[in-house]
Amino acid sequence: MSGADLSHRNHVNTLFRDHYPWLCTRLRRQSNDAATAEDIAAETFAQLLEAPGRTAIREPRALLTTIAQRLLYERWRRGDLERRHLHQLQQRDLDHAPSPEELADLSQSLKHLDRTLQRLPGKVRSTFLLARIDGLTYPQIAAELGISQRSVSLYMTRSQALCNRHSANQTLISSQNKRSA
Repeated sequence: MSGADLSHRNHVNTLFRDHYPWLCTRLRRQSNDAATAEDIAAETFAQLLEAPGRTAIREPRALLTTIAQRLLYERWRRGDLERRHLHQLQQRDLDHAPSPEELADLSQSLKHLDRTLQRLPGKVRSTFLLARIDGLTYPQIAAELGISQRSVSLYMTRSQALCNRHSANQTLISSQNKRSA
């Protein structure tokens, strides 16, 4: 580990000790759930830790609030997507309604995809969700996240490759489950 990396880790560690309780309290007011607030606060500091070569942060609470807000919005968007999908399933004609087993498989697949996406760095995951869930264009995503359009393109390629691997794994698991049934 280089001296700069160690210095950055120490700086984030100090920020964590100084601001984590404050951030949890702030997020608890917005999410009405202590566990969600703590998860988002922890992820905020994890993203800050992953950020390469940060210089001294003049307004740490402003930066932490911005990162946490993006994470909270991302969680809300994901929840909205799940609710829309469930609503669409409920609106289907009962003759074509999926069986409880199909719903369980779908739920399991969505949870697995969510875990897969959680392995992506924050900006890559946000880029993917803004494009696929919110339908934003690359220029809009670049403006929203404060990154270049080239970065958006690279992040989308990276996240799409991960989704393709996920899809291939799900197909393999599904075929193995059918054989064993």
